[in-house]
Amino acid sequence: MQEEIKIGNVTLNFKHYSGVDLYSDGAIENDLLEIVKKYKKEEYPQVIEERGNWPILYHLSEQRANIVEWIPMAKNAKVLEVGSGCGAITGMLAQKAGEVVACDLSRRRSEINATRNQDCDNVTIHIGNFRDVEPDLPKDFDYIFLIGVFEYAQGYIGTENPYEKFLRMMKRHLKKDGRIVIAIENRMGLKYLAGCAEDHLGTYFSGIEGYNEDSVAKTFTRNGLINIFKKCGMNDYHFYYPYPDYKLMTLLHSDYYLPGFGELQDNVRNYDRDRMVLFNEKHAYEELVRDGMYPDFANSFEVILGPGFDTIYSKYSNDRVDDFKIRTDIAISRSGRKIIKKFPLTEAAKEHVFGIRDAYAGLVEKYKGGDLEINDCQLDEKEGCAIFSFVNGVPLASLLDECIDKDDMDGFNALLNEYIKRIDYKPDYPVSDYDLIFSNIMVNGPIWTIIDYEWTYGKCIPAKEQVWRALYCYRLEDRKREKFDPKPVYERMGLTEEDTKVLLDEEYAFQKYVTGNRKSMVEIWKEIGRKVLVPKELAATSQAARPDDCIQIYLDEGNGYSEEDSIFPEEQYDEKNTVSLDIRVDAKCKTVRIDPAFAPCLVTIVSATWNGEAFADSVSDVSIHPVNGNWISDDSMIFDTDDPNIEFGLTSDKLSVQERNHLCVKLIMTLLPKNAAEAAVATIDDAPASSEQKEGILQKISRKIIEKREQRYYRDEEE
Repeated sequence: MQEEIKIGNVTLNFKHYSGVDLYSDGAIENDLLEIVKKYKKEEYPQVIEERGNWPILYHLSEQRANIVEWIPMAKNAKVLEVGSGCGAITGMLAQKAGEVVACDLSRRRSEINATRNQDCDNVTIHIGNFRDVEPDLPKDFDYIFLIGVFEYAQGYIGTENPYEKFLRMMKRHLKKDGRIVIAIENRMGLKYLAGCAEDHLGTYFSGIEGYNEDSVAKTFTRNGLINIFKKCGMNDYHFYYPYPDYKLMTLLHSDYYLPGFGELQDNVRNYDRDRMVLFNEKHAYEELVRDGMYPDFANSFEVILGPGFDTIYSKYSNDRVDDFKIRTDIAISRSGRKIIKKFPLTEAAKEHVFGIRDAYAGLVEKYKGGDLEINDCQLDEKEGCAIFSFVNGVPLASLLDECIDKDDMDGFNALLNEYIKRIDYKPDYPVSDYDLIFSNIMVNGPIWTIIDYEWTYGKCIPAKEQVWRALYCYRLEDRKREKFDPKPVYERMGLTEEDTKVLLDEEYAFQKYVTGNRKSMVEIWKEIGRKVLVPKELAATSQAARPDDCIQIYLDEGNGYSEEDSIFPEEQYDEKNTVSLDIRVDAKCKTVRIDPAFAPCLVTIVSATWNGEAFADSVSDVSIHPVNGNWISDDSMIFDTDDPNIEFGLTSDKLSVQERNHLCVKLIMTLLPKNAAEAAVATIDDAPASSEQKEGILQKISRKIIEKREQRYYRDEEE
């Protein structure tokens, strides 16, 4: 076999290759090789969306490189990457460093790596077991990267104490003041406690309970890693905490900047396999954050062994079109103060970042003399970023959450009214911050400061529209916030139902504008089709905590219903138990399920339309089906269960399906005592077989129940 070959500008070294790939993801690697041969890197997002496949997302997503992109590196830095795989990290290291030496067990994976990064003329890939390759490696690396590798040390090294031996081996190849970077899962990560399977073994709680001796990989707790470092004489270590984990990181915290209350919200999606949900991870994280325990339960670690960095926090916004891809850092300045920096992640995004200075100037002028401060912005041409002061205080969203937690709705409304008063200043001034949401306002006593104004435009946006969006975003992030009913606020500000529909469509269009009409990670997760499983006993408990007249909506796009992806609509029953639902439905949706209550009930469908047209010739058509109930008339159905379901089938040829559709349903719902509902259903089940006799009984039951409902309405009106 030829000892070296080239793919493009990348050198592959086979000196230590045994002729057999010692690690493989199977047939998917053939697909990956074909993809990187056929498509350019900028086309990978489209491939990911079309395939709906976890390995393709994992190997080709640019978010994989976030874990190393933030690390400052001299342009002449010399880098070693162990376990380079299909090259998701290699390409980013090649952009940042002067020379990259990579090692991997697999020829096929290295061919994928070299093909996708063939334009890089500073990359050499060694194929073979690292134990064999290591003696030939130089000893002057500035950085050594072990991304998703350290847990496999037993396989690389064998022998006793393989993890300590592996680190000592690495240390021999560092120059003075060099750094080793380790990214690894936390054995006690909260996601594992909450019901995610262990990443490497695919079994539940195997890391938490302690690995078997023959486990292919072993991860560690924070203290477990520290003990290994100390045994190797490595006492200069710095922990960072990638979130949701190191594979698809969007946030990076550190011991010098831990998460704030309510900040960690992206917990449920699990791309590699189905998962259980045993508790609400967001709320659990809030309690851990409150008690200073987040470092022990973060899902992943990124550890810097060696000198630390000024950066103490990073946030990635690179699930966007190239024009808007940015990274936001918090760093320690030379004077010891915290500062905020926004970096463009693409050449096209430079204009967006540098335009924030103009937004700052416009907002300062708009709110001059008002009660909103604007966090200052300066441009650093040399570093290529926008720089802001670090503002102390509490996000307005967190203050509102505290009111909800304490059931202090008076306090909540007082904060909301103060927000409305402060933003509604110089309403005719032609500058507006579209993203004036609660989490972008820092409150420090009487001083309210806008800390992020990236989406500022030279036009007037009415305060009522900014209020609507702030409430929409706020309630979307956490179901407990649905306790606040925004309708009275909308009515007070003159927002009609038609207005809110228009604003919702505008919000949808804005998100597509920012992402370049790409699918969001939520949509990709749906395409992959992973399920979120809630154990029956827990589901019953969580339902019991909801009001009986609560409405829940599910959308099935071909992968079944997901509890965690269901909707609790803003619309609620009025005093006559009537509700009008306007459900936005994607073109891929196969079925919409409405749960009209969490108790036995009678439901009358007053109307059902699809994009303004009658949904079916008759509402008793098969397109509308009471899954666990009975029709008792042409428009009414009865349920004797605490979990009534009504399904609306969307596969009929009669339906004209658009990219974005409106299913509008008007319902009247009456709660029934369980014994009365059961008796009514039993009567229906025991009715004579004759269709005429059965219809007479159904009409009698329907008439009796509806008469009682109307009598109650008339009595309420008289009172």
